[in-house]
Amino acid sequence: MKRSEIKRRPLADTTLASLEPEATTYRELDSPGLYFRVKPNGTKSWELRYKKPNGKWSWHGLGGYPDLPGTLARKKANEAKQLIAHGTDPIQHKIEQREAKEIASANTFAAAAEYWYQRKAQDGRAASTLRLMRGYLDNDVLPALGSKLLTEITRRDCADLQERIEARGAMNTRDKIRVALRQIFSQAIARGLCEYNPASELGSIAKPTPKAKQYPHLLEPELPSFLQALRRSTSRTPARVATWLVLWTASRPGMVRHAEWNEINFADALWCIPAAKMKTRRDHVTPLSRQALDALRELHRMTGRGRYLFPGIGAKQPVISENTINLTLNKVGYKGRLVGHGSRHTASTLLREHRWDKDLVEAQLAHKEQGMAGLYNNAEYVVLRRTMLQWYADFLGALETGITPDQIENFNRAVIVSGTSALSQNFPEKLFQT
Repeated sequence: MKRSEIKRRPLADTTLASLEPEATTYRELDSPGLYFRVKPNGTKSWELRYKKPNGKWSWHGLGGYPDLPGTLARKKANEAKQLIAHGTDPIQHKIEQREAKEIASANTFAAAAEYWYQRKAQDGRAASTLRLMRGYLDNDVLPALGSKLLTEITRRDCADLQERIEARGAMNTRDKIRVALRQIFSQAIARGLCEYNPASELGSIAKPTPKAKQYPHLLEPELPSFLQALRRSTSRTPARVATWLVLWTASRPGMVRHAEWNEINFADALWCIPAAKMKTRRDHVTPLSRQALDALRELHRMTGRGRYLFPGIGAKQPVISENTINLTLNKVGYKGRLVGHGSRHTASTLLREHRWDKDLVEAQLAHKEQGMAGLYNNAEYVVLRRTMLQWYADFLGALETGITPDQIENFNRAVIVSGTSALSQNFPEKLFQT
């Protein structure tokens, strides 16, 4: 429709939809002060012609068509005219509203939570830890509180969130989120965004945490049959070596899965793990027994050209999955009886029962305890732990091949006297005399 064919005003909906563009932009009057603009490319919009407080005429864009139909455009024009009548410039009013909205958006819990998360990321947290934090926010916290202003969130809001998480039995998640909430509000207070912390007393109404269950693990009498079954395992070589390495070093399965070849020092028989991978955020050195070195040399022929000892399949899985070690244990008949992490409990129990010093055991487990500052980089402890881990690997071998109670005592006595368990390549025949 050509604009010369317009017969009435305000402009009918059929007229608005069918007006044709021309070589230059044009405006058609719809009602007092309100114009319908059509550009050469066919874009259509609404504009209000008004006089600014300084006496100059100006145009105020109200919105595009058809998103803004005629009825709503006229309503917005009337609202703008009321502002003008009271001496307010509608354009300036729109700018102030946008700024107020931006300020309000910056004061939402979602913005404060993102600030907290980015600070954590800058602190050098492990990628796995950041993924957990992101999950807590996205799955539980932000759906409940994200859109609310910090100043509007009440203690009841925080308590309701805690109760919902408790209702599904996720007590560990609840505890992590309670700490996060408290920190997010504390930061907001320090930044002047709110005045009090509604999450400060959640611990006083939290349900008691059920007693933690120990990871399934084996004790000494159960080990001979298990070790024999593991030796017969038909799992792939990387899965078997990863499982044995967890046993020999008492390392966390995640540390083993993400081990890299540049961390393995064959010459000095050491595995040097950088702080970024450690739960304690400290560099950790673990000695490697003769058995571990032999297994790693075999593995190196298979995966040594790559970055990781235990590569996964495809770009999306750089290392073997977190279930690989447990599946290997399941396949040899120990499902529900032993998991990868449980081998740490087995090692700790066995080493302490055979009188190895607690500090050495805790150092090997990379536990962060009071009074152990600097322990991980202490050369003396590395030397002593080397002796301990070689004893442990030899002792597991003895249990696998068969050892009597008397031989165990002789074995321990030999370690105490000599200071090393690596006394024989033909263990246990030459070491134990019956």
